[in-house]
Amino acid sequence: MIPAVYRIERRIEEMPGTFTLSLLPGAREEVVSLRPGQFNMLYAFGAGEVPISSSGTADTPGLVHTIRAQGAVTRALERLREGDTLGLRGPFGNGWPVARLAGRELLVIAGGLGLAPLRPIIYAQLQGSMNVHSVRLFYGARRPAEVLYRSELEQWGRALEVVATVDHADVNWPGRVGVITAPLSTAQLDPQHTVAFICGPEIMMRFCVQLLMGKGISPANIYLSMERNMKCATGHCGHCQWGPNFICRDGPVFRYSDIRGWWQIPAL
Repeated sequence: MIPAVYRIERRIEEMPGTFTLSLLPGAREEVVSLRPGQFNMLYAFGAGEVPISSSGTADTPGLVHTIRAQGAVTRALERLREGDTLGLRGPFGNGWPVARLAGRELLVIAGGLGLAPLRPIIYAQLQGSMNVHSVRLFYGARRPAEVLYRSELEQWGRALEVVATVDHADVNWPGRVGVITAPLSTAQLDPQHTVAFICGPEIMMRFCVQLLMGKGISPANIYLSMERNMKCATGHCGHCQWGPNFICRDGPVFRYSDIRGWWQIPAL
């Protein structure tokens, strides 16, 4: 429960208000590693702490987190620069079920900042550390200026299928325009061998789940990363209770077949 002290080794401005921090532990701290989909609690001294998923890769030294400044704590983290320190608790959560992907076709669907928790999955495939048949990425953002990891998306597209779309384009956007469900609806999928990992706004995930099940994909092969108001990260404070579960302790990744009973209840 006591935050370890980490130093900011590198800071990347992804877009206005969104940034990536690469963190290294202090001399007295133990090095921790996160599985794809797990999260840490990042503590801005004097401001508080927030849950942030890992967006790093297996060969990246230290810990990597992509953060959007949208509250008091994340705005305090945004003001930090390379060489500054912050507190860190973790890792927490269950992560993506990579071990269940052997021989399967993986469908990665992300919206906006939801690409950050899925970025380690993409790099694991590129580095050959996942035993899957194939990986396909469908990514949607609101505007071209809000496309996360844009240069990396172009690099990924040389090695695997990447479909990127924006809701509202400008004259310089060369790709698709519209919601992500449009290209997903026309994609040819093998429902018996496809597993889907989804992260993004809940309304986007709802439509994607309906579409995938309409294509014959089993609810047991659809996984969602949920984002709610996590405070303690250990299931004690109750802030992130969702149905019978606590997202910090039992998630943040859930299999759709396990949560479909309360998935459609508004404001649960």
